[in-house]
Amino acid sequence: QVQFVESGGGLVQAGGSLRLSCAASGRTFSMSAVGWFRQAPGKEHEFVAGIAAGTGSTTYADSVKGRFTISRDNAQNTGYLQMNSLKPEDTAVYYCSAGPQYLILLERRPGTAWGQGTQVTVSS
Repeated sequence: QVQFVESGGGLVQAGGSLRLSCAASGRTFSMSAVGWFRQAPGKEHEFVAGIAAGTGSTTYADSVKGRFTISRDNAQNTGYLQMNSLKPEDTAVYYCSAGPQYLILLERRPGTAWGQGTQVTVSS
């Protein structure tokens, strides 16, 4: 089973940028879709972005489209989330997960495994 370690979060002013990383272990990473999710205080988990395994096609939540970019490096077993033009409402703990493409990209739900998350705080 794939396990994840997220990093790259921090405190940034509105309009700033951060790049999150998701280091994965396990041999199935390259064959799995990867998704980023977030959870703000008092709110449910929310899908942010997903990337397919083979084609690398991507999908985004409307709230981040045009500002965030998801990518992956299968050789390094790592996923990334480049976040630009950050807004205070992007403040949340960000998690990555992997799973079948229908789950991550169509149903926009995480797989059974994810990491401890990384905190992103955007000040106004």
